[in-house]
Amino acid sequence: MKPILVLQNGVGDGPAYLATWLRAKGLAFEVVNAAEGQEFPATMAPYGGLAVLGGVMSANDELPSLRQAERLILEAMMQQRPVIGHCLGGQLMARALGARVKRMPRTEIGWHTIHLSPAGAAWFDEFGPCTVFQWHRDGFELPPGAESLAHSADCPHQAFALGPHLALQFHLEMDEPKLRDWAHDLQTPLGEAGVDELLAQSRLALPQQQRLANRLYQRWLQTILEART
Repeated sequence: MKPILVLQNGVGDGPAYLATWLRAKGLAFEVVNAAEGQEFPATMAPYGGLAVLGGVMSANDELPSLRQAERLILEAMMQQRPVIGHCLGGQLMARALGARVKRMPRTEIGWHTIHLSPAGAAWFDEFGPCTVFQWHRDGFELPPGAESLAHSADCPHQAFALGPHLALQFHLEMDEPKLRDWAHDLQTPLGEAGVDELLAQSRLALPQQQRLANRLYQRWLQTILEART
């Protein structure tokens, strides 16, 4: 079985719980990290699926790695290889499909509640409304043919699906080590007291999000998992 390609865009923004889940399912994966000077692959040919992670840059920045990520997204979709995007990754999916990514009225940071659309219920199952981890100042519009799955007070499209492909505005891949690595940087926007509150909230919110991740990752790679049985 071909491995899953994971595109990493930023230092300290690795696959975290996504990697844990893939290992638990016995699925091979390869992380390519542009932040370490690694070039994203030229083609999806060696890979069975694609996951695109977040990053501090804007999806609209003219970085060669971002444009290559978009090309890989489109190639994977055309070949029916399942694609998932986390935060910046979801924004790159939207851009690749012809939708705009633009600045939101307010930045979302920390644990926020999202509400499901009727289409979202099929993806999220019993997990709605749910609390997910956010850190983004841009948001994506809905590409042609895509279904909006969820929204929040400040973000009209928290997730969309196009066939088996899933774009997320939030960090579904978050785990405790990654959250603690981010805690230092979060002190700038949130302050020390705000970070302490966020970490306290995480004791309940993070396990709940990881149960949601189990559901969404399973649905994303359902065709690959079924092919093994």
